[in-house]
Order: sequence, then structure tokens, then C-alpha cells
Amino acid sequence: MTKRSRQNKPAPKKKVMPRPGPEGGVRDTNRKEKAAAIKEAALHLFLERGIDAVSVDDIMKRAGMAKGGFYRYFETQTALVSEVIEPARALMTKALEDCSVDLETAATRDAQFAAYRKVGDVVATLLMVHPGEVRLYLQECRAPANGPRVPIVELSKTVSKWAISITAQAQAHRILKPIPVPVSALTVVGASERLLLAVLQEEDIGNPLEVPEALATLILDGLKA
Repeated sequence: MTKRSRQNKPAPKKKVMPRPGPEGGVRDTNRKEKAAAIKEAALHLFLERGIDAVSVDDIMKRAGMAKGGFYRYFETQTALVSEVIEPARALMTKALEDCSVDLETAATRDAQFAAYRKVGDVVATLLMVHPGEVRLYLQECRAPANGPRVPIVELSKTVSKWAISITAQAQAHRILKPIPVPVSALTVVGASERLLLAVLQEEDIGNPLEVPEALATLILDGLKA
């Protein structure tokens, strides 16, 4: 192997140490608390600086732990980002899946509005329960899918995929105007994400809890067949 090929060879992944002690035991609880502290420290730094500008060393210093301890809890920084956004990812994708199921039998505008309202309710929950994770997603989802940002960009692709699927279903029911499906769907996604970011950046757009339903009404009134 040449010197150059050795330099280009990717570094081996660190292996997370096995879970200590029985589930729910003192050592297991301690491990979960430290992992949560690392995720909290990472989220704060990611929001302050952006993912690309934050190192493992930065995260562990903010968490008050030794740098080497990181790999007791996370295999890579990408795995850490994936865990940080997981609560928001799970809620959002479940809401989109449920909306798609409801639209299979939605033959009226009211039925469609009810399906969209479920998504709006979940968005309102995300804003209240996971505002940091949502803001991180919104800040990073349009950037290149490099390094630790990959889980966020993959979530963005998933949201777009479901939005396109849901729009196609609505058009099949002749509830929405026959605008090209990707154009219609991605326009709505873009508008929704911009409004959510406005809420999280405390821009003056009124009562944040009213935003999801107002957006759904605006979309359906503007796009209805």
C-alpha cells in the first residue's frame, strides 16, 4: 500500500462500549444521564455555531467530560446527531404517514382538512416540546449532506417524499388544483419550514400556536380545486 493510499483510507469507527449493568440499574441510569448530557451540550453548540463548526472536543468540554468518554456513548458524531433529532423525526414522520392513510379515503375538502390538521397538531407539539431539535433541523436541512449532517438531510428528503405522496393523493381525489405535484408539495414544505423558523426565532407573526392551522387553511383555500 502506498503512502497516499494509506492517507486516504478512512479511519476505523470507534465502537460504543457495551451497556453497563442491568437495564434500569444504577450504572445503566448513570450512563443514560451522561448520554443525555452530551446530547444537550451538542444541541446547544450546534445551534450556536452550526454542525460543521463543532468538534467532539467542543461537545465534551461543554458537557464537562473528558473527550475520550464520548465513544462510550456514541459511535460517531453522525450517530450523535441522529439521536439528537430522533424525537422530532419520529413524531413528524408518524404524522405524515397517518395523514397519508387518512387521505386514502378523504373525498371532501373537510376530510382533507382534518387529515392536514393532524399534521398541524404534531407541528404545534414539536414547537412546544422539541423546539431546539426543530430549529436545528431547519438550520441544517438545506446544507450539503456531509458528515454529521447526513441524518438531518435524510429527514428532509423523507419529509419531501411524504409531502409529494400526500399531494398526489389529494389531487387524485380532485380536492387540489392539478398543479405539478412536486411543485405544489415542495412549495408548501418550503413555506411551512420558513414559518416554523420564524416562530423559533421569535419573529412577530402572531400567536405561534395558531400558525399550523392558519397555514393549513391558507394552503387548502389557495390550492383547492
